[in-house]
Amino acid sequence: MSEYLPGLAGVPATKSNISDIDGEKGILSYRGYPIEQLTEHSSFEETTLLLLDGRLPSASELNLFDEQLKANRRVKYNIRSMMESLPASGHPMEMLQTAVASLGMFYPANDCLTSPEMCSNLDYVHNMTVKILARIPVIVTMWEHIRSGYDPEEPRYDLSFAENFLFMLNRKEPDPMLAKIFDTCLILHAEHTINASTFASLVTGSTLASPTSVIAAAIGTLSGPLHGGANEKVLDMLDEIGSPGNAKEWLDKKLDNKEKIWGLGHREYQVKDPRATILQKLTLDLMESKGNELDPMFEVAIALEEAAEERLAEKGVYPNVDFYSGILYRAMGIPIDQFTTIFAISRAAGWLAHWREQLLDNRIFRPTQVYIGEPPRDYVPLDKR
Repeated sequence: MSEYLPGLAGVPATKSNISDIDGEKGILSYRGYPIEQLTEHSSFEETTLLLLDGRLPSASELNLFDEQLKANRRVKYNIRSMMESLPASGHPMEMLQTAVASLGMFYPANDCLTSPEMCSNLDYVHNMTVKILARIPVIVTMWEHIRSGYDPEEPRYDLSFAENFLFMLNRKEPDPMLAKIFDTCLILHAEHTINASTFASLVTGSTLASPTSVIAAAIGTLSGPLHGGANEKVLDMLDEIGSPGNAKEWLDKKLDNKEKIWGLGHREYQVKDPRATILQKLTLDLMESKGNELDPMFEVAIALEEAAEERLAEKGVYPNVDFYSGILYRAMGIPIDQFTTIFAISRAAGWLAHWREQLLDNRIFRPTQVYIGEPPRDYVPLDKR
């Protein structure tokens, strides 16, 4: 194939049985299970094990995995010392990429990748997966306190994955409703076929780089505003609109100027992103629990979605996962610049599932290019130019 397709749009890069999207019907499934069923009945721990192993675990398997995650929550003091030396004004995603990349130096164990006989039972892959998944949320919450000049909170081992994150972030017992909402958000963001960051993890993994390097590469890719950073941009956009009554005029002006509307449209979906539908409901449920006090920005978002449907529905442009997630996280009291690190906490499950799948039938990625440069020519000496 020699045709150039910008962004590799529609070009299959791999085969996978981890997740699937039906963009015309708005269906997202993990290992065949619809995302709506998983968010209603499952937990992030169970969903992660489903993504990794390809099947729903038994009760004993899930309990063992949960205990392994809890046992690996502690982070060595060297990493904390390194984090303390980083500028407090830096973006949390840059901190997270740095810290995760450093994990490989403090927890080295990648001989398996170049010695197949050492890795025949996938123990190495599973153990490294557990260590990375368990430590990313701890690093994120540590940074929230370190950058403010305080000692980070120690992890607890009697709490779920979602509960422990909220406890370490807020230094208090997590509200059960907020913990359930956060757990649902983690499930929603855990996997989404071969997106940009997952593709980065595949390319890095195909070189047999260490798993911490694989995840660090994915985090760097996720940090861009066209990928994971879009939910921060959505809040800026809603603040700019100001009130529901301004939404239609604001949208018309942006469309006339051919400017980007953050949180609207997705390359895979021609209808509303199913994750956006769930996040919208979660936001409404949370606000109703607070006495029906609607966040003004939520009302702006509703008005913008209605205006966008009038103008853009025929083009298949609807809200995506970023449209409501930032509003929900802000309502939960999560700092705006930590939104994308939460995305990384969750998506690490999908990245590691794809890393494992890549290793099972590995071939290094080496795409070709369409050369548009100069034809062969002779070098001209410096004194004759």
